[in-house]
Order: sequence, then structure tokens, then C-alpha cells
Amino acid sequence: MLKKRWAIKKVKDEFAVEALADSLNISQILSGLLVLRDIKTYSQAKRFFQPSLDSLHDPYLMNGMDDATYRLIKALTENELITIYGDYDVDGTCATALLYLFLKELDANVEYYIPKRLTEGYGISKQGIDQLKSRGTSLLISVDCGITAIDETKYANEIGLDVIICDHHQPKKEIPDALAVLDPLKPNCNYPFKYLSGAGIAFKLAQGLADRIGKREMPLQYLDLAALAGAADIVPLTNENRVIVYEGLKLINETPRPAIEALLEMSRLMPGTLNSGQIVFTLAPRINAVGRMGDANRAVELMITKNKEDAIKLAQVLETENYERRKIDVDTFDAAMELVESSLDLDNDLAIVLHQDKWHPGVIGIVASRLVEKYYRPTVMLTTIDGVAKGSARSISNFNIYEALQQCEDSLIHFGGHQAAAGLALEVNKIEEFKEKFNEVVRSSVTEEDLCPEISVDARVKFSEITPKFIRILDRFAPFGPGNMRPVFISENISVVNTPRIVGNNHLVCTVKQEGCEKVFDCIGFNLGEFYDILMEEKNNLKFAYTIDKTVRDGRTYPQFRIKDIKTNENSQETA
Repeated sequence: MLKKRWAIKKVKDEFAVEALADSLNISQILSGLLVLRDIKTYSQAKRFFQPSLDSLHDPYLMNGMDDATYRLIKALTENELITIYGDYDVDGTCATALLYLFLKELDANVEYYIPKRLTEGYGISKQGIDQLKSRGTSLLISVDCGITAIDETKYANEIGLDVIICDHHQPKKEIPDALAVLDPLKPNCNYPFKYLSGAGIAFKLAQGLADRIGKREMPLQYLDLAALAGAADIVPLTNENRVIVYEGLKLINETPRPAIEALLEMSRLMPGTLNSGQIVFTLAPRINAVGRMGDANRAVELMITKNKEDAIKLAQVLETENYERRKIDVDTFDAAMELVESSLDLDNDLAIVLHQDKWHPGVIGIVASRLVEKYYRPTVMLTTIDGVAKGSARSISNFNIYEALQQCEDSLIHFGGHQAAAGLALEVNKIEEFKEKFNEVVRSSVTEEDLCPEISVDARVKFSEITPKFIRILDRFAPFGPGNMRPVFISENISVVNTPRIVGNNHLVCTVKQEGCEKVFDCIGFNLGEFYDILMEEKNNLKFAYTIDKTVRDGRTYPQFRIKDIKTNENSQETA
């Protein structure tokens, strides 16, 4: 069992906490949560609790928007074939569907192209460009990819294709020589918000074009697709992303398009109550599955269909593929764990680098994430495709895996990604060389403390303070995600009032109360079955770290604690 540190956040501006509690008529715990988010005034709180489309930035603040929209208008006017070149994950497929539907509404001659993960790999390829050229494409618009496609863009230019790149990933030193590059992270782009999703960039392009042709409201009907992507791609849910996901969720819950209705039905989710967490853990895996297992064009086909019966059939395909993907996940994870235990010395090997020729390339990213959860080490999983080792890297909190790969660049064919996750390729005969270099980088960068997972705690709470009003206001902090995580609370002197149970796949279920308070709360700890024996032995004087969610029983909604960690007095470790 990995021991975890509880780091309790310190609210420094006590005056702001008191003033905000008074002006909003809320508890100081809740006003403290706002101050921790740098919300210190009534007007800031109002903007936070009521995200508005009026606060979206002018798309023309993004470098390249003028050139991109002028070129699109030319293509529309002259009926040129436009092809949207997407990625095979949720962000890429939703971005593709968003831009395709928007341009179709403008009567554009438009198609889409999603590379096949197993045969083409990530991003723009010369193989893909040749296919587009043979179809008669004259304008290629990449979404959620392209920012590192230097040679591919040059090749497209040479054979007569104009290229517009819409990406949100970190660029390298050289920027592709495209007709326009929309990426807030590129040098000399003064766009005020740097962390849009790929679909967010596609939405800004749609906004820019709509502004230019006098149809400003038209892109707003596609905010549901941008919200799916924004939640699933784990971008910070602050600034514009918060508005996009907030407004997109309203669309999803009030007037879902056939694709989303079908996905909700397959997932057995209640229509009208979808939140960002359910997108991440329930819808996103189904959308991702078809790209992981084969052809992500089916995800785009689902998103753009207007027929409910067709949507149900396509959603069933996603459901089946996701089932198959989960089976492969389990086998791959078991094999990876066996390799870690048999071949690595985690006292000396601070990173995990694993390679097997036959691992399915569609699942190694998921398995890498699960290995990080289990061992809490930067992890690289590699398989072999066409004689080349290709794979996924996943990181821990205080380690930038993209920068680490930069330091190993001499051993790699290519790589790309961001601080928490990346993709890479290298020659099979260089795996050991890369493993040594990568471990050196990790050893020189991380401390012993970095290798102990940390739970960031927002506040100490007494059960008596968790009232219906408290929960109603807490709900308004949503949508939750990076930059606005669901608040984590700790409570002490907790007793378990029933016999704990293990349900499903190692999930802990129990009911608890706190000394001096009659309230009881149901709890669930996903994948925390390891605490069962502890709760059976020591049922009193426990400390819980948890978030507050909801559960539905007999048609009624109740608060439910989502346990993150449990400590006894003996193993308690907290830092401020």
C-alpha cells in the first residue's frame, strides 16, 4: 500500500475569507475554498458561480486567426475541398466533428480524416497527406495535432496543399511553415488563455470565421462537443475552459444531440445530470476505445449523425470496443506488474521503462497511468510497431515528463506531449540506452518526497458543518477538473458504524459518523479495498480524506463521501 502525504492548503488572506463569507452569506469553509482559487471579491465570486459566454476572448487575439479565416472564406467561396485532419482520442474526434459540422452548415465542401493508430500513428503523416491529395483536397486543417509536423507540412506545401494547424500541444523550437498556425503556446502568440483543448482551438476558429461572415452565434451550438473534449482531455477548467465546459454541459443535459443521448443510454447514465467527472470516467473511455482498438472515424461518424437509430448502432460499436479494450487492459497490466516486480529494483530504478513486442499500442497509455497509480514513478510503456518501439509516457505530480524526454532526445526518433503525458518512438536497439538516460534524468530531478504521492487538502470539516446549504453551494463550484478540482476535506475522530464491505472491483463501502455529531454519511473508496482490514481492526479515531459527491437511491439524492485516503493515529502524516 502506497503511503500518502496529506498537504493541507493554507489560506493566507483571512480578511478576504471573512469578508467573502459575509457578502455571500456562506460559511467560512466555502469562502476559504474561493480564496484558495484566488477569488476574493463579490464580483469575482459572481463570475465564478455564473460563467458567461460574454467572458470568452476575442478569437482574433490568437496569432494566425486572420490568415486562417481569410483562407477558409476563399475555400468556401470557390467550393474547394477542405479536409479536417484530426487525432484519434476524444479531443481530436470531437474537434473534428465540431469543425466538420460547422463548415457543413456553411455549405462547405468538407471531409474529415482520422489516422489509424495501429498503422499510421499519431499526427499528420505523409501517407495521410498523399491520401488527401488523391481525393482532391486543397486545404488541410489539422485539429489537436500538427504543431510538430515540420517535415509533413513542408511536404504538403510542395505538393500543393495549403495547411492550417489548430493545436494546443507544446511546440518545439521550430514552428511548421503552414499558412496559419493556431496554438496559444507558440512564441509571439498573445492570446490571453494558453490552455484550451484541441476542440477549444477548433471552436475559436469557428468563432473567428463566424464573426467575419456575420454569424456570430452559429458556433455556440457545438459547445457540447468542446465540453466533452475539454473535460476528457484534462485541460485546466479555468478561464475560457470553465465557460466552455459549463455551457457545453448545459447543452448536453438540456438538448443532447443523438450521439450523446446514445452514449448516455449505453453507459446507463441519467439524462440531464451529466457532470465533468462522468465524462472523464464513463463517456470518454467509450469514445476513445474505437481509436485505441482500430478506427476512430467511427467516433466522428457517431458525433456527426443526426439520426437516433444510427447513433444507437454506432454507440453499440463503441460499447463493444470498450469491453474488448478493458479485457486487454487487464492482461497488459498484469504482465507489466510482473515485469516490474521481477526485473526492476525500485530503490534504484526511480523510473519504470517497460517494453514488450506484442503489447497492444491502443492500451499502453492507460496501463502506464495505472502503473503510476500503483508505484508512483514516471512510467514509459513501449511496444513494437513495424520494427520501431513506440509508446506512451505518464508522469507524477512534480516531474515534467516532456522536458525529461527532451533531455533524452538523442535516443529518440520523435516525441511530443506535455508535462503529464507524452508519446514517443525510438529504435528497438536504443531502448536500454534510453532507459539509462531517462533514469538519470529522473534521479537528478526528483526527491524522495516527490516519490510519495500527495493528497492536497482544502479544509478540515466537521460533519455538523455539512448541511444541505453547504452541499448546494459546493455543487456550484462545478465543473470540476484541473485548476478547479473537487475540494478535498479531512475529518477526524471518525467511527465506522457498520461492517465495511468490498463491492465490484475492490471498492470499499462503509458508513461513518463523527464524535459529537449524530449525522452519518455513506462512503465509497474506489480501488481502496486494501483498507478493509484496517477498518475491521480499528473502527474508531480514524481520519478520512474525502470529496463530497452524490448518490441516488430509490429516486432520492443523498450526499456520499468519495474516500481518497484513511489514516489511523499511528500512521497519520500531514504537512501544511
